[in-house]
Amino acid sequence: MNFAKMRQTMVDTQVRPNDVTDPEIVSAFLHTPREAFVPKADQAIAYAEYEIETSEGRALWTPRDLGKMLKSLDPQPNDIALVIGAGAGYETALLARIIETAIALEDDETLVDEMSDRFGKLGIDRAVAVQGNLRDGLPDQGPFDIIFVTGTVEEAPEAWFSQLAEGGRLGVPVPVGRDLARGRVYTRAGDTTSYRDVFDGCPPELPGFRKKKSFAF
Repeated sequence: MNFAKMRQTMVDTQVRPNDVTDPEIVSAFLHTPREAFVPKADQAIAYAEYEIETSEGRALWTPRDLGKMLKSLDPQPNDIALVIGAGAGYETALLARIIETAIALEDDETLVDEMSDRFGKLGIDRAVAVQGNLRDGLPDQGPFDIIFVTGTVEEAPEAWFSQLAEGGRLGVPVPVGRDLARGRVYTRAGDTTSYRDVFDGCPPELPGFRKKKSFAF
């Protein structure tokens, strides 16, 4: 299979047509081998417009949704980013080609080891994988210019917001209906955080972040 040609087709048909034309983001998509982040059985569809499960509870977004979220986060060369629920590490790898450092946070040691090995083999030296509790974020490494949550959550922990730098952006999809989510970007200014909704899509759920159901008479 000609993966380079498939990457180009993905960019030309799924990324650029959806108003994702920033040269640095486009270059990241073109030079990051998506097939290296999916199970071997799914490599033939690595560049199709599908969500692809990479491990239990983790999946790659469609290129369209991922491109729109990256654009909305406005990554800059000197930024430090935290990717929460990084899974196979594809989103982290893309960011690492644009910014200074991208840290992939996972709670599973096996996933962390696999990401570290993958980053090393691909020569992505501005990405690092660490193990920790997703809900806690990574307070000892913050604050962060970007926090990217890789799945839909009903309720974002306060710890994530407290780890944003001044002007920092937190990108997270929130559910708005059955099988529909809305990409949302929060921005910190002083002691306040405001948000804007940036696109509708169907990113996968990040397990463990549903609101607790309350009993009502």
